Amino acid sequence: MLVIDSHCHLNDDSLFLKRKQLIEEAYKDDVKIIICPSDSYKSSLRALLIAGEFENVYYAVGIHPSEVKNTTEEEYNDVKKIKSKKLVAIGEIGLDFYWEKDEKQRKLQIEAFKDQIRHANELKLPIIVHSRDAINETLKVLREVKPLYGGVMHCYSGPKEMVKDFIDLGLYISFGGPLTFTNAKTPKEACLATPLDRLLVETDSPYLSPHPFRGKENSPKQVRLVLKALANIKDISEEEAARITSENAARLFHVKTNL
Repeated sequence: MLVIDSHCHLNDDSLFLKRKQLIEEAYKDDVKIIICPSDSYKSSLRALLIAGEFENVYYAVGIHPSEVKNTTEEEYNDVKKIKSKKLVAIGEIGLDFYWEKDEKQRKLQIEAFKDQIRHANELKLPIIVHSRDAINETLKVLREVKPLYGGVMHCYSGPKEMVKDFIDLGLYISFGGPLTFTNAKTPKEACLATPLDRLLVETDSPYLSPHPFRGKENSPKQVRLVLKALANIKDISEEEAARITSENAARLFHVKTNL
């Protein structure tokens, strides 16, 4: 069985030094491909390094909305210069109004989001979208500056009614640890509303560990727990869920699955 963790921060400080162990553990548990997104200039450089070290790791570069205000103009422009054959997306990018309440800073997030979408379009790459407490504003930006090569709503937390809006823009819908939480009504409803050919699974490691490890450090091998929850919601086997989500991820990110 082949499983793809479509969003795992191996470049995070808490995982970086033990990346080899985590990748090997995941591989033994059928998680054979990992997409490593970035949130800053530093993490983008690390993602490039990790993808160069491991055949089964691909990466994305970008500035997370919460990091926009902490990024210098030089760093922001340098991120755009990071490229290799294993660069498969721009992200994670988007809007985070949960942490940011200042209207001026929110506008800076919006402008950075639009600019990075344009950069993805220039490189003919999909985008990885972060959206927290800004689902309507996120949709508005995506309609104004359409991602021409698709993308994914990472760890989707929006309402089921908006799933179709994002799919109509060429985006996939990805679910992580919250899908396994017993009280997580919204993501479960959204998953049920998402067509099989638009579903991805992820860990968002080291964050959002699935049940029963909620509150502890997450790792890529635990995407299997998310996959199990998704299979249960969609009333299909875990093997079928793995096949479908892996095919979807491979199609979106143009990665080879014959490892």
